[in-house]
Amino acid sequence: MNWNILDYEEELIAIRRHLHMHPELSFHEDNTKRYIAEYLEALDIEVTRDVGGNGVLGRIKGTAPGPTIAFRADFDALPIQDLKEVPYKSTVPGVMHACGHDAHTAMLLIIAKILTDNRDKIAGNIVLIHQHAEELIPGGALSMIQTGALEGVDYVFGTHTASYLPTGTIAFCPGPAYANADRFTIKVQGKGGHGAAPHETHDAIIAASSLISQFQTIVSRSVDPIETAVVTVGEFKAGDAFNVIADHAYLSGTVRTYQDTIKEKVKERMTQLIQAVEVGYQVTIDLQYEDGYPALVNPVKETEWLMERVAAAGFAEEVKLQPASLGGEDFSYFLKERPGTYFYTGVMNEEMNAHYPHHHPKFDIDEKGLLYGIQTFLTIVENINELK
Repeated sequence: MNWNILDYEEELIAIRRHLHMHPELSFHEDNTKRYIAEYLEALDIEVTRDVGGNGVLGRIKGTAPGPTIAFRADFDALPIQDLKEVPYKSTVPGVMHACGHDAHTAMLLIIAKILTDNRDKIAGNIVLIHQHAEELIPGGALSMIQTGALEGVDYVFGTHTASYLPTGTIAFCPGPAYANADRFTIKVQGKGGHGAAPHETHDAIIAASSLISQFQTIVSRSVDPIETAVVTVGEFKAGDAFNVIADHAYLSGTVRTYQDTIKEKVKERMTQLIQAVEVGYQVTIDLQYEDGYPALVNPVKETEWLMERVAAAGFAEEVKLQPASLGGEDFSYFLKERPGTYFYTGVMNEEMNAHYPHHHPKFDIDEKGLLYGIQTFLTIVENINELK
């Protein structure tokens, strides 16, 4: 089909830059959700506001029979100062779209406009899921699902911009793509005292240091080497003076796994090692383990189907497989409920300084890359009845 995508490029860029200049943090996206809803309503699309919080749903009915597919875009920003020197730099101090959610939203809004301009070409139904709060646990995906975002939906698809893939690249990852992304906090309570009399204390720093070392054995000695797991302690706070033995210490970190069985094994070993350190160092240790987003597992059938359709369509400069990541992504909740896939849209262009990693204060994208992401979504629409 000829969707005349280039006719929408100028508006696509304008939308993305408007959103980039006016970012809002997770669970505080009041202006962004209003902007999205009003844009969709102006297209005469059926809109539901405040779905599961700040989420927005749009529904487009096709003119021929077919399944109902959902496209998802997230729209929250990050607490990062924008250090780019560009006209569309963030106007909000300490907040910026450093992950590409502004681009995801701009793509989905333009897809909505293209589809409403071509209703006679659409079979089945399209649900536009504009999701809030991807960046902050518990996220927005689960609450939107619980409020009915997937009601009547047969398949669900999404994309993430990729600043490490050149513009023109569309990449896929069948099977595990993102990890269980969990967080833990630990307080070690000992008995403080004078630095010259350590025998009268139960040193929380020594106990915490030992615990950190013991945690490093979990992956190397308790997890099957064929499986994947990461245990990282990223924060260690203790002590206030050079000559005082601290009576408490604070640790926090993350656990990343693909398989739930491995996740449970890691949690079990953490608990056992904590108990051993408590006895060995005469301290008490409180562990708070917070389950993050579940692992995102792309169904192989739908992922390979879309990869083949994109390759056959010939619009992408490269169609490739993408290695799995240990990052977290709450699109996983959608794929736990419905088949579909989560693909990657390349937006890297070194000549434009669009090569910084996600979450970097100079993060930017080559906006022309978004045209390839839009075409990928439209390829799904073109072949929608193959999904029956």
